[in-house]
Amino acid sequence: MQNSKLVYSTESGRIHDDAPANTRSTSKDGVVRIHRETKGRKGKGVSVIHGLDMDAKKLKSLCSELKKKCGCGGAIKDGTIEVQTDDRAKLQTLLQAQGFTVKLAGG
Repeated sequence: MQNSKLVYSTESGRIHDDAPANTRSTSKDGVVRIHRETKGRKGKGVSVIHGLDMDAKKLKSLCSELKKKCGCGGAIKDGTIEVQTDDRAKLQTLLQAQGFTVKLAGG
C-alpha cells in the first residue's frame, strides 16, 4: 500500500492541506503545551503555545492579553500563539488562571 498524498508540484509549487489553520494545533487530550523555540530566529527564544481549541477571534484576544501581561511581542501562526519571552512559568500561570490545563513541554 502506497501513500499517494501530493505535497509538491513542479507547476504550482508546494501543495498545502485544506485543514483550517486553527485546527492544526488542537490537542487530542485537552492539554495546552508551552514549547520554547529558537530555531530560525537567530538564537532568540520564543514561547510557542500549542493545543488551544479556539476560533481565530478568541485566539487573537488571548494573544493580545498575554503580550500585554508579559510586556513583549508576539504573533499567531497556524493556530498557535508565539510570545517573544522565555518566561514560560508566567505564561503557565496566566493560562491556568483562565481555566486551561497547561504543561511545559520541551527544554
